[in-house]
Amino acid sequence: MTAITIAIVDDHPLFREGVSRSLSEIEDFVVVGEGASADDAATLVAAQKPDVVLLDVSMPGGGIEAISEIVVRSPETKVLMLTASEEVDPLVAALRRGAAGYVVKGIGSRGLAEAIRIVVGGARYISPTMRAKAEKSLLDRPPSLTRRETEVMELVAEGLSNKHIALRLNRREKTIKHHMTEILSKLGASNRTEAAIKWRQLA
Repeated sequence: MTAITIAIVDDHPLFREGVSRSLSEIEDFVVVGEGASADDAATLVAAQKPDVVLLDVSMPGGGIEAISEIVVRSPETKVLMLTASEEVDPLVAALRRGAAGYVVKGIGSRGLAEAIRIVVGGARYISPTMRAKAEKSLLDRPPSLTRRETEVMELVAEGLSNKHIALRLNRREKTIKHHMTEILSKLGASNRTEAAIKWRQLA
């Protein structure tokens, strides 16, 4: 059985330690690191490349703001947000930036384990109490790309790398990486391939 590696980033030590302890008791789960801020999340993900990172929405530095950096540093890591609130706007923002799931903290350990398995399997997980509101909100707000982002996506769809896109558009590779971060956020995609698929569906 292949272990699922997990990082937990939450600024409430008791909650974080409780989640870590509960998940560590599950046979195929391995907690590879803990942190308390957006900076911790970026450092942990870059070092450990976990299968899943659990992010507190309201931690220092902002959980939602941390998503874009994580997507760039470790595209294969699934981001599962943790929140005590049932507000829809943060949920939509998190999904737009590339989060794979959104969990309300009242969930039990078995439910959280199920959510982790779902996102690792490639599907999206949203707490049942928020799912309907989230889907309606997402439908009501289709993402829109800028002219430059559209040009970048056209070249991504052709299979070009950031370096070759930069050469084609006469821009720095760092600039193209920034555009890609924004595109992934707007399309709610976790990697370039998924972004290309979603972009074609919207075209």
